[in-house]
Amino acid sequence: MSSAPVPLKLANLLLRPTLGSRRDPDRVFDRIAAKAAREGGDGSGDGSGEGIGEGAGERVGSGDAEFVEGFRFLLREWAKDEELSPVGWQSAQSHVRRHLTNRARIRRLIAENPAIAEEPVEKPVFVVGLPRTASTLTHGVLSLSDDHRCPLLWELLAPGLEPTPGERQKRITTARRVLDAAHLLSPRFRDIHPMTAEGPEECTFLLPHALVPLSQARIPAYHAWHFERDAVPDYRHLKRAFQVLQYGRPRRRWILKSPFHTGNLDALIKVFPDATLVWTHRDPAAAVASFCSLVEVGMVTSRREVDPHGLGATWLDLLSRSVRRGLAARAAVPREALVDLPFSALGSDPAAGAPKLYDAVGARWTEADAARLPEAATRAKGSRPHRYDLARYGLTPADVESAFAEYNALRAEVDRA
Repeated sequence: MSSAPVPLKLANLLLRPTLGSRRDPDRVFDRIAAKAAREGGDGSGDGSGEGIGEGAGERVGSGDAEFVEGFRFLLREWAKDEELSPVGWQSAQSHVRRHLTNRARIRRLIAENPAIAEEPVEKPVFVVGLPRTASTLTHGVLSLSDDHRCPLLWELLAPGLEPTPGERQKRITTARRVLDAAHLLSPRFRDIHPMTAEGPEECTFLLPHALVPLSQARIPAYHAWHFERDAVPDYRHLKRAFQVLQYGRPRRRWILKSPFHTGNLDALIKVFPDATLVWTHRDPAAAVASFCSLVEVGMVTSRREVDPHGLGATWLDLLSRSVRRGLAARAAVPREALVDLPFSALGSDPAAGAPKLYDAVGARWTEADAARLPEAATRAKGSRPHRYDLARYGLTPADVESAFAEYNALRAEVDRA
């Protein structure tokens, strides 16, 4: 991989004096928590995650200690990565602050408007499966309908009630700045996973404990903790966020997406019992190689050194374990609520595949949707080809085949069908 971009080198140089604060992560956390309480409590937070406030953190999540302490644990463990760069340490703090701020805001809004908690989130569609399996394209296609509602990036960064036109533009501008900064530090990310401030995006931005931190740092204790904990509270938080975003607005069917839902399907189904799951499928050797490449591009911005072989071993375990958990959970999903979508179904010919996908989820495909389809298909593609090699990450096709043996048996059935 090429050397770090000049803007990233400069950012690390400028932020170097702040790196020492990771030696006292509890103090840093308390400052973040206090500022998150103020921003979430008065609605002034913009979701950018920039800066750290002063004061103690006891006010955040009063009666919500488990949620708060989960993020304290995460920041403590994140700080232990000895290869963490100054930019990486700032990213860790931003990640924690955004989640705490959003939690405080959502709790405040529901306290002020109790009817939010009664908002029905009916028959949502969740796109799940391994990453890099055309899930972004699938999400974009399902989001075309006027009957559907997908979360937009600017909403995910700072969920709230219907904003005024001026507030909406301010939040969009903030999201654009966040993206611009990310692309400045990691230009290749734009090509591999295109994102826009006003486009549909993964609800991972709202899910408290997805696997995202493990794409930015080496956090072995969090790696283990993630699979030991009960994820149901996370999905209840996710539902409350969608209730806030829906309150006072026309009710439409939610179209949601994240590959990280795959390992939590049991919790997802418990909180959203009438959900439809669209499971996208692809050869895991290609999906793992592609995703490791994406993780490496992002990790270069947050760590001084990136070990591709270590990265490969970590994500082979994370992804294969998630899929095994997903396979176990899908046995409880009613057949009519589960749609298996091969990689070629949309990737080869979206115009032919999209109407079939809509029919499978019980939706109506219209001429207006067909007219919007080319733009959605283009938006899901980067401007340059994405090339990747499994061997770079110390993995062989046999390694992946062994880790995903049970999944490949299912995939063979899907392909035959």
